[in-house]
Amino acid sequence: MNRRYSLHHIHSADEFTFSPAEYSYFKYGDKSYAEKFAKELFDGFIADNEPVLETEKEIVILPSPYMAIPTASNFLCFYFKKHLDFYLFQKGKKSSVLSKINRNHTYTTDYGNLSFEDRKNLIANDTYYLDKDFLRGKLCIFIDDIKITGSHEFTVDKILKQYNVEGEFLFIYYAELMNVDIDPKIENFFNYYAVKNVEHIAEVMIKDSFQFNTRIVKYILGLESSKFDYLTSKVKKEQMDHLLELAISNNYHLIKEYENNINTLTQTELYYGY
Repeated sequence: MNRRYSLHHIHSADEFTFSPAEYSYFKYGDKSYAEKFAKELFDGFIADNEPVLETEKEIVILPSPYMAIPTASNFLCFYFKKHLDFYLFQKGKKSSVLSKINRNHTYTTDYGNLSFEDRKNLIANDTYYLDKDFLRGKLCIFIDDIKITGSHEFTVDKILKQYNVEGEFLFIYYAELMNVDIDPKIENFFNYYAVKNVEHIAEVMIKDSFQFNTRIVKYILGLESSKFDYLTSKVKKEQMDHLLELAISNNYHLIKEYENNINTLTQTELYYGY
């Protein structure tokens, strides 16, 4: 059985019940907003759905699928789990378990610019893996930051059916687009609301609360050379070392659009041991 909960409902293209600026910083690696959003999301969820957690089933938490580099929603998921586990502790229940849907491919396309059909076609070319035996019979909570077209939920539901996973499935979102007349590209309005250029990227990266996620790694690797050099001059050497490590772990060195900047990182020996 599938259920869904979203904290913020988007009915208008210019009036929102959450901060687009905070959301934009969150999407580009500022974990302080992941922590803030997770607290708001858990409080909202528990206020309306506490009976859902009155179950003897083991609870499993899963962020949106990723390969080696976590998505922004992974950090939202991590902090949500902290609040959930403390709630379960207070009820004398077993803590939740963090799991993952693995994906085998990546793409350079900006997802926030796509329609539902384009998103569905893009992710249809990917392959996924989950531990069906581990998930079977459990309450599985899938957490994502925003639901625009439903392609994420469609994909996860398709994977669950493909693996014949039987259990109770709950999809939780920080925000959800409710007005189908609004162009799905509004997602990129939120994504780029406060972080619009490489100067803003540098400002985010110097924060103590910064941590790389898939979106910002792809953004940096796709920069033209002059902007990439600018960013390199503004952030810590250790961050660029880590960037190369993450890029290789996600097979971004095999993507032509990212070759130049990855080679620059390697050639300038920003990564210790190379």
